Amino acid sequence: MEQFTNDVFTFDVTDAGSSTSDETIVLLHGFPESRLSWQLVTPYLVKAGYRVLAPDQRGYSPGARPKARRAYTLDKLAGDIIALADAAGVDRFHVVGHDWGGGVAWELATNHGDRLRTMTSLATPHPQAMVKAALTGTQGLKSWYMFLFQLPGLPELGFTRMKGRMRKQLTASGLPEEYVDEYLELLSQPGAARGALNWYRALPFSPRGGEPVLVPTMYIYGTADFALGRKAADLTADYVKGPYRYEILEGVSHWMPEEVPQVVAELVLDHIKSVRDAGPTE
Repeated sequence: MEQFTNDVFTFDVTDAGSSTSDETIVLLHGFPESRLSWQLVTPYLVKAGYRVLAPDQRGYSPGARPKARRAYTLDKLAGDIIALADAAGVDRFHVVGHDWGGGVAWELATNHGDRLRTMTSLATPHPQAMVKAALTGTQGLKSWYMFLFQLPGLPELGFTRMKGRMRKQLTASGLPEEYVDEYLELLSQPGAARGALNWYRALPFSPRGGEPVLVPTMYIYGTADFALGRKAADLTADYVKGPYRYEILEGVSHWMPEEVPQVVAELVLDHIKSVRDAGPTE
């Protein structure tokens, strides 16, 4: 596969490994990344025998950049991934999400658990843990930029007119330099910055999932994360009722797929193996 469609939108996707593999792993990038973020993780997963699908998600694929912020609610973003799995002929799959991709992974685990074998979130805690940490801890201060992104038009100008400053900020946060220019170039394309920012602007319209997660779940947190604090990470266990694994990477930044791809791949493969070895769960 090179592309798939959902409704009127067309998405670009990297399809690696054998299409006849018994199991598929879907990799979901975050903000302001693209499927490129998984390029060093993917070979480890393919070598282990998995088919790997990594899409450019809504707002990032040129053929899927609606203007309305309501087009970016979590249920619609998760629907895109279900459409990907259907197009690939995959009934159940493993999902790994980073940053906003982790948000989509939590949505899939909450409302499409029957389609998942396992779920892994990198950096992004359970949404309700995030809210609780924002109300009772310092997460609200760490998430100041999310409020800035609600402003119409102004944040888009930052991507087009302040590239040098944004480049310094992303590099200082731990994102390897070789990725920074690629991501900023993507967001300079027509409609891309608006689409990426609309993920944040759609939050007030996204459904509030209250059901506990039953899917076997792994959450990975880097202690040098500039955007997400430890409290939300620790609270995430309260919202998972299925098998749960919590991994802490000391000194690792927010940008785990780019910074420590082998570590990420090995943890994902071990998580899948441990769930398989444990056998069916109630």
